[in-house]
This record gives sequence, C-alpha cells and structure tokens, in this order.
Amino acid sequence: MKVPFVDLNIQHQKLKNEIMQVVEDAVNTTRFIGGKNVTQFEEEFANFCGTKFAVGTGSGTDALRLTLLAAGISPGDELITVPNTFIATTEAISQVGGRIVFVDIDEANDTLDIEKLESEIKKRRRNDTRLKAIVPVHLYGQLANMEPIMEIAQKYNLFVIEDACQAHGALHIASDKKVQKAGSLGKAGCFSFYPGKNLGACGEAGAVVTDDEEIASKVKMLRDHGQSKKYYHEFEGYNARLDAIQAGILRIKLKYLSEWNEKRRQNALRYNELLKDIPEVKIPEEPDWSKGVYHLYVIKIDNRDEIQKELERKGVFTGLHYPIPLHLQNAYKYLGYKEGDFPVTERHAKQLLSLPMFPELTDEQIRYVVDSIKECIS
Repeated sequence: MKVPFVDLNIQHQKLKNEIMQVVEDAVNTTRFIGGKNVTQFEEEFANFCGTKFAVGTGSGTDALRLTLLAAGISPGDELITVPNTFIATTEAISQVGGRIVFVDIDEANDTLDIEKLESEIKKRRRNDTRLKAIVPVHLYGQLANMEPIMEIAQKYNLFVIEDACQAHGALHIASDKKVQKAGSLGKAGCFSFYPGKNLGACGEAGAVVTDDEEIASKVKMLRDHGQSKKYYHEFEGYNARLDAIQAGILRIKLKYLSEWNEKRRQNALRYNELLKDIPEVKIPEEPDWSKGVYHLYVIKIDNRDEIQKELERKGVFTGLHYPIPLHLQNAYKYLGYKEGDFPVTERHAKQLLSLPMFPELTDEQIRYVVDSIKECIS
C-alpha cells in the first residue's frame, strides 16, 4: 500500500464542477480582481471565525506582514514569537523592520511557554527595550494557551497578533468555558490558505480577521497600494490582494470546512488509539484549552530520520515540521542565537515526524501507517 502525506486530488475531484464554475464565471465576466466573491468570502470567513471583519490577502505571509504594519509596528520594535514555526512568521516581523525575539516552547504542546514568556518580557522591560507585541503560533492545528498570553499582554501593555495559519476553525476553551475560534482572541488573527491547509485555495491566498475596524481598514489599503479609492493613495502599500477566483474557490470549500475538520479529529483519535501503547512513540497532546483541528498529526520518536526513510520504503510518506529551528537557520545568524538557547525546541526538532493526515484518510491507511511504524521500530 502507498499512503500519501496529503491527498489533495480526492477533495478537488469531488468539488471539480463547482470550482470550474467559479473559473468560468470569472472568465465570462472578466472580474478577476475584487468583486463579490472577495467581499462575500470576507463576510463569510469573518462570520466563521466570530469576528467583525475579515480582509483577504494574497497569502498568509501578506496577512501577517500587513497586520503588523496596520498595528503600528515600526523599525526597531521587538516582537516575541517561537523558533519552531515556518519562517513566514518571522519574515513578517523583520520585513516591517521589527526585531525578532524568540521564546522557547512548552514541553507538552509545542506552543509558547507561558513562564518563559513572562520571564523574557520582564528581562526586556528591565533593559528598557522597545517590546511591543506577542505573536503566538497556533501549531499543527492546536491553539497556544491564549488566556494567560492575553493576561500577560494586558499586564505589560503589549498587543497580540495570532498566527493562525495552521488553525482554521480550532477552538479555544477559556477557564470560564467561553469558546472562541482561532484568530478571534488577539488584536487580529492571520490565516494562510495555501493548498494543503485545512481550508486551502487552488493557489496562494490568506486573510486577516479582527474586531478592530481601524486594523481592517488599514489592511485593506495596504494590500492595494495604499489606496482609499482608485488612484487616491494615503500611503505606500503593497500588491497583496486576494484574487476573485481564489476567493470563489474558498467560498465553496468553507461550506465543508467544519465537516473536514471533524474528519481530521476522528483520524487523530484513531491514530491515538493505535499508537498509545507503543512506548517509543509520543503522540500529540491536546491541552484543556484547545479543541484542535489537526492540520498536522505530529508524533515524536527517536531515530526519526531512519524511521522516516524506512517508512517511505514501505510506501508511507511523512513530513518534518520543522527539522531546523529558526534560531539556527542561516537567515537568522545575525540575531546571535546559538545551539542550546532553546532546548525544548531543539530536542523536539530532532524527534518530530508528521504522519499522513487529511480528511479522506481511511482506517485501512491509518492501520497500515501504524503497522509500518511498529515494523520499523522492531
């Protein structure tokens, strides 16, 4: 048997007629930029996330970068995030002139460590630095521990921008049992609709969600060359618009997202059931504050590289998210971090292995993946 890491073909074949109708309508009307598909998707996605506003962008990276600009980040401002994320999180910070400050992750759930977060903030405040914001990353479809993050942010007069690029529809459950969706807790939330995401376009796309009208308005102008209306430029902006075809496709898929997320959860539960008694495998933990959507199902295992190669020989294709922490990447040598600075991130980076995960994954495929892992271990 061959088990792909992700199978986008199944989903798109089922939706092919609807998707092709979007393309045909765009060709017939020549409405490729803006228009009703963009505005209606923005309304529908804001409603899905439980926010007042959503603004479509050209990518998740655009969403992050434009949100930081709209929130007033200026050159020299410091922003805290984690070193175990895709580089887009930190690119957005550095590209607006911000300074990246890394904080290590929690051992149990791979998201921002709350105690280390506050310790880093206290240290920087003693040194009178320009610390402005926290950018927690909701990783693999699980939420960061947002309740204490928001309390710390308020205590130290910081704002929070959520990197929700892997958490479409994930739920945060507060201590008072209040439930909110990813992206709706901070000043703004940023999403990617890269094709492999839980909600994926047929190309690049992203969005910002927020209750802050000023943030939404400024992101709209920033994505469109700083225009308040055609040829009236309030400031220099970018070409970072969500195109009409991608918006139309996302509108189709959004109708199925909750169903797909539930199928991912069921697949994760099945993996848990079959893997829990294998001592060499550490299965992902779902914390009390999060109902995850399993964009990825990530185990931790020693001899990871050898296991991955053997699984591929057996027809099981896996991924690594992320094998080299950002503070050890050549791109960030200038920050001055070194090996050993973030031990939890570094240890996990050598052990993590993302198993096949997509809504259409079958029980037979899951069993084959687990049986193959057992064979590799033995």
